[in-house]
Amino acid sequence: MSFGRLERTKGSEPMSEINVTPMVDVMLVLLVIFMLTAPLMASSIKLDLPKTDAAKASEAPKFVTLVVDKTGQTFLNDQPIALDALKTSLTQTAVKTPDTEVQLRADEAVPYGKVVEVMGVAQKAGLNRIGFVADPPASTPRPASSPTTR
Repeated sequence: MSFGRLERTKGSEPMSEINVTPMVDVMLVLLVIFMLTAPLMASSIKLDLPKTDAAKASEAPKFVTLVVDKTGQTFLNDQPIALDALKTSLTQTAVKTPDTEVQLRADEAVPYGKVVEVMGVAQKAGLNRIGFVADPPASTPRPASSPTTR
């Protein structure tokens, strides 16, 4: 009987190559998703419009500035104006360009009733687009921390 060394078989070694199959699967799924969603993202209709010299780009919407100060005095485009004259002026503006916006600036001290009255004049004149203009709040500086004394 000979005693020899028993050979052991080597176990499986760690794989040193990257398995790309899962990555390819993920990429194919993403490709299918993008192929399905790409037509949905194109919401504009492609047209070849005829060319002409008369065509103009639409102008930006016009606006008028209406101010009510602390005393209740109204100003139209920085010019003082009475309420009856304001009505005629706004009516003329509404006839020329009905989509004109009224930018209303009212002082904090103005009573609510006066602001509603001015809004009513603008709406009766035919200008229904009214925007309220306000200033952003002033940032309050934090008080500096005082050194503690012992």
